[in-house]
Amino acid sequence: MKKTVTLLLGILMLTLACGTALAEPYPLDVIIAEYGPNTREWFLGAADGMGNGKNFVQAFEEANPDVKLNLEVVSWNDLATVVATRIQEQNAPDILNIDTFAQYHADGLLLPASDYISDELMADFFPSFIEQSTVDGVCWAVPDLASARALYYNKAILDEVGVEVPVTWAELEDVCDAIVEFYDGEIYPWGVDMTTDEGQAAFAYYSWTNNGGFVDVEGNWTLNSDANVEAVEFAVGLVNKGYTNPNPATQTRYDLQDMFAAGKLAMLIAPNQLPTIVKNSGNIIDYGLASIPHNEGASTASAGVMDRIMAFRDDAADQVARNAAIAAFCEFFYDPANYVGWVTMEDFLPAVNSAVEAMVAADPGFQAWLDVLAGSQFYPTAKGEWADVKVGVIQVEQNALSGGDVRALLDELQTKIAGA
Repeated sequence: MKKTVTLLLGILMLTLACGTALAEPYPLDVIIAEYGPNTREWFLGAADGMGNGKNFVQAFEEANPDVKLNLEVVSWNDLATVVATRIQEQNAPDILNIDTFAQYHADGLLLPASDYISDELMADFFPSFIEQSTVDGVCWAVPDLASARALYYNKAILDEVGVEVPVTWAELEDVCDAIVEFYDGEIYPWGVDMTTDEGQAAFAYYSWTNNGGFVDVEGNWTLNSDANVEAVEFAVGLVNKGYTNPNPATQTRYDLQDMFAAGKLAMLIAPNQLPTIVKNSGNIIDYGLASIPHNEGASTASAGVMDRIMAFRDDAADQVARNAAIAAFCEFFYDPANYVGWVTMEDFLPAVNSAVEAMVAADPGFQAWLDVLAGSQFYPTAKGEWADVKVGVIQVEQNALSGGDVRALLDELQTKIAGA
């Protein structure tokens, strides 16, 4: 009932602001990240992505005739550059879907989420997700979707070699050594991505499973901690010992996923979308799922990744009409009738509780991933320095692959980020 009242109130405000005739619907500029081959079709294409013969834009405009949705789908490779250019040209979108928000918040470019998210919708988001976008008690973005990471392993390979799924780092090295000896280089034991695409994830995997990480419990940067130094040295050591794919600085997680689907990679840390990739490859891979290996004395950890939807300020616009249009977009997008189709189509995890029941009903195995996500750690993306940290840890890894001293590299990064 409250959602209905909110929507009607938004439409009423939009009507009053634009005039009773509503000759010109309010133009709402939206940029959406391209997550996969289905994104563009679902939002803009001719395919029946919404399950009703319409794409998202068509269905939204039919339900909200007072809003003209100018929606653009942009590749992740170009997204940051496109947004930066538009901001520089003072033409920021009304709504942006991207991973980080802190740099935009630090520049005073964002609206607080309370300006366009109803209380009912805000309560539907997982609280741990909202916390990732909250600064000084104010939420500046809301989660779009999420994914979690776990260890995938090829059962046939491990069975043929006669090894068990590794639980600790020491066991991981033993398993990798056995695979190398058995297959004589024909199969890579372990996948590592230290590229600019997702090298920060590699830093997280190894540091978190060594009781390290980006920050301490008080949120202070601890990039050069002993645990982190040991973690990066361990990861680089796996590469140097020939236990991994040959080019971790250039082979992305997508390359690793393709190797796994082709039966050329025995183990990798990957998101919940990997089963679909394997299925679409046409190959039959008997795989299992396990926790990410950890160092002795440390606990395992899963990496949760969350992207966001945020709204930019536009002081020159009619604030009542604009906020109502943004609110209408969010209410429509997160309505389970629409949102469930979007999340399941791209094999992501939901950000709202209202979508969970339908997704578990469609796939009972989905509950296991919700459990993984519940125990996940997240990047400290609410901190303004995160963009520089992300680039910095990747550079540390790549320099270490070339023989650089890990401790010296992390000391330099810590000084740059925290002045410590």
